[in-house]
Amino acid sequence: MSGHAMLYDLTLHMGYDYDVAAAGGRHILRVMPLSLPERQRLVAGSISIEPQPQERASFTDFFEHPAVTFAYRSSHDKLDIRLQARVQVDAQPITADFSPLPERLSVELAAYWSVDASSPHHFTGQSPRLPETPDIAAYARTILKPGMTVRQIAEQLCARIHKDFKYDPKATTVDTTPKQAFALKKGVCQDFSHIMIVALRSLGIPAGYVSGFLRTIPPPGKERLAGADAMHAWVRVWCGKTMGWIELDPTNNIPAGTDHVVVAYGRDYSDVAPVIGVLKGYGSHSTVQAVDLIPIPG
Repeated sequence: MSGHAMLYDLTLHMGYDYDVAAAGGRHILRVMPLSLPERQRLVAGSISIEPQPQERASFTDFFEHPAVTFAYRSSHDKLDIRLQARVQVDAQPITADFSPLPERLSVELAAYWSVDASSPHHFTGQSPRLPETPDIAAYARTILKPGMTVRQIAEQLCARIHKDFKYDPKATTVDTTPKQAFALKKGVCQDFSHIMIVALRSLGIPAGYVSGFLRTIPPPGKERLAGADAMHAWVRVWCGKTMGWIELDPTNNIPAGTDHVVVAYGRDYSDVAPVIGVLKGYGSHSTVQAVDLIPIPG
């Protein structure tokens, strides 16, 4: 990982085809990458929605994500959402471990007075999709050794989850609970991240969910598949007052780097779902999702 920035052109297409036309609907979109000081910069970005919604507005949510809300009052049988963005991702310097021991972390947490969007206080205990899970808490305790710092604990957990769980897109759905995924020992990035967050919180370490995009590099000799770069999820961990937040990717057992583009931060998936909405209609629908994260040669 070299110490330079990466510049990307990002395109995302999400298409929905309804078997029976929907009579109306209201949706919230969280797909635009964030601008984050010394981490990433959104150079330009636009979102197009077809058919043209009757209402469309932007707002900034609690965790400071620029969300788009839109609504239909008329019948429509498909929905096409397209995002285009240019993003610069800065390499994160590898720093020495200045994180405290877990018992010291609780003292630093108690002394942290702010409750703004990046306050660690929002990322402890339970959140909408992450109840306390005794099996995961017991698993988390198995990696503890005396003298481990908070960052070492987080990195160990990241490595253990990567080793003990199998990546399997067919094993879980978007609504699978951490308890279910933990019992299966398989799932996707959302499951791996949820399990790691529950594990860290059970040890008193604030942890949150990061949604974004991951640049995938094809195997040697293979063509890069168009539309193959997926939406991705990983974990942020509060390592005390001096270090602040770090980001780890348990699906790949790596720290988040220049291949990771941040879209949103939240307590769990429910805070950052790329599209949430209500449709007036019935019947099923088919969806397509394609993502391209193309590096621009520097």
